[in-house]
Amino acid sequence: MRGRSERWKSILRHAPAVLGVALLIGAVYVVQREFRNLRVADIHHAIVQIPDSSLAIAFGWTLAAYGVLTFYDRLGTYYAGHAVSYARVAFASFCAYALSHNLGFAAVSGAAVRYRLYAHWGLSPTQIARVIAFCSLTFGLGGMALAGTILFIEPGAVPFLGERVPHWAMYAFATLLWGIDIFYVAAAHFVPRFRLLGYMVELPGSRMALAQVALATLDVAVTAAIFYALLPPAPGLNYMRFVGVYLASYSAGLLATLPGGIGVFDGAMLLGLAPYLPAPRIVGAILIFRLYYYIIPLFIAGTLFAGNELALRGGTILRGGIAPIGRISEPDFAVAVGAGSVALSGFLLLALGVLEKRPDYSWIDADYAAVAAQAGEFLPSLIGAALMVLAGAISQRVNLAWSVTLALLLVGAVVMVAQGEPLWVPGVLLFAALMVAPYRRAFYRHARLLAGPLDGATAVPLLTLGVCVLALAAFERHVRWLSDNSFWEVILSPDVPNSLRASVALTVALGLAALWRLLRPRRVTWAPWNAEQRSRYAALGATPPAQADGVVWGEAERAAIAFRRLNRTVLLALGDPVGGGGDQVSAIWRLRDLAQQERRRPAVWRAGRSLLGVWADLGLAALPLDAAGRLLDRGDDPRNPKAESFLVCAAERDLPTLLAALSAPGPAARQRAAE
Repeated sequence: MRGRSERWKSILRHAPAVLGVALLIGAVYVVQREFRNLRVADIHHAIVQIPDSSLAIAFGWTLAAYGVLTFYDRLGTYYAGHAVSYARVAFASFCAYALSHNLGFAAVSGAAVRYRLYAHWGLSPTQIARVIAFCSLTFGLGGMALAGTILFIEPGAVPFLGERVPHWAMYAFATLLWGIDIFYVAAAHFVPRFRLLGYMVELPGSRMALAQVALATLDVAVTAAIFYALLPPAPGLNYMRFVGVYLASYSAGLLATLPGGIGVFDGAMLLGLAPYLPAPRIVGAILIFRLYYYIIPLFIAGTLFAGNELALRGGTILRGGIAPIGRISEPDFAVAVGAGSVALSGFLLLALGVLEKRPDYSWIDADYAAVAAQAGEFLPSLIGAALMVLAGAISQRVNLAWSVTLALLLVGAVVMVAQGEPLWVPGVLLFAALMVAPYRRAFYRHARLLAGPLDGATAVPLLTLGVCVLALAAFERHVRWLSDNSFWEVILSPDVPNSLRASVALTVALGLAALWRLLRPRRVTWAPWNAEQRSRYAALGATPPAQADGVVWGEAERAAIAFRRLNRTVLLALGDPVGGGGDQVSAIWRLRDLAQQERRRPAVWRAGRSLLGVWADLGLAALPLDAAGRLLDRGDDPRNPKAESFLVCAAERDLPTLLAALSAPGPAARQRAAE
């Protein structure tokens, strides 16, 4: 029985990833089918045909959509019992949603942003967790209400299913969706508190529950209006039918957990709108929608959040520049914005042939013009694909990726200027570089390429990458037509010989795969708790714990954290890292990485005040403890003056497990459980 239970847990753990891959494969099939007879010039022509008035209306709907989202957090702070001014709520909401919209659940969510900002404004970890849960639930309620309405009015609007599923089944499903919302509102009125799986759940009042449903319904309707405004009138496509397509596509993107639902959302929109509009019009609207709702907000949010960080650290900056990670931890948000900026810069270079006409080189010297023209779109598209891969390594905090990314962004900006592209194109690349450059010390993980002596595991991908670069250079030099097109245009074009299409596709795929294998971070290693490690630990000036499973060292091996594995779910650090201050934060992040490798969640027993900000950047709550290691009455307020130390954990998930392990009578028993 136990083996079967473990097998089911393993299946469920991998189910989201499998679903995401399945949806992505389906999206690739749809996109490939629609692009078979589609030319880039057609997409560019479709974008040019969008009236200026439609662009202005769509931009106005974008402002309204993000404005509606601010009220999610506004209501959430009321629900948490700690109201925050609207200006602060709007700032936190915009930064959080701009991040989560772009990077998806696989990278990092907006929860880290809310923890960072709301904690600074006086909310306790428990209150912040309630705000996050409130916002997540609100969107789901609105989606169900609007989806139920559409299924009753336009049951055939759902892509693929609308023509294959009987209408009575659609009506039944719509009734179920409405029933969930009605049940929630009724429960909020009659059963405000109940216990679920050992947790006490407190619902808002019925008025706030109704406000949640109405607000989220308005949010989805306004966001869909952005896309709808960019489409030309089409017979049979009214707003309600379009919202059905949009909701189904957006839901598929969420299930895939890809950044911005990239590929899955686009493929579903192509499939759902194909009966009404030609593919170039749909693709053009998708590109502008992503520009308005994803790309521009991310860059604005990155600038605002960076300015907020600089304002908070003004004294440190005046004394000698941005503080290194060893003294003041950099939030996940800074690295996440950098990764998102790099990924979007790569997407921009890949889509350059669609967004802009062929550049004019007449304004520069003839010799340089020849070089720029030879580069064409082939080189920028390859740089864009490499940046997409590097964005993944940036999100993993790989130090080599930081250097290579800056180099490629600068090279790309120079190429764009030389080719006479509009100044906003190299400006976007330079802005992305500015989002990454100041945080060099946040990238502490070594790439596999530099993790040790050259062996087969690194020599093969390194050789493969070199061969692919030479092959692509040979293609571009000897096949003149390639210089005027991006590599993906070559692969998709029916006018190119199949042998050349296959050669370019295989070369690019092998090159990107080799680049990722070289740049991906090496696995975090840990040392078993033995006499040697106890001696090294004691040499750092700390008393070694009586028992431990192992120890994690910082990158410079000047700081260490002893840990225990607890109940197959938690990697419990036994106090803050000991040793050199410049390496303490690195040790904490390596502990987090080790926990992720082992599919556990990090926690720390008896943390001090000095590093609470670092633990908070991991999305962990600090619960104050007294001298005997018991939770204080105000167990959700880290500012409690009676606190001697802290239990740091994902309070909403791991607190019951930790309390059970730490509740044995007597200090000695508690120490044994903690250790």
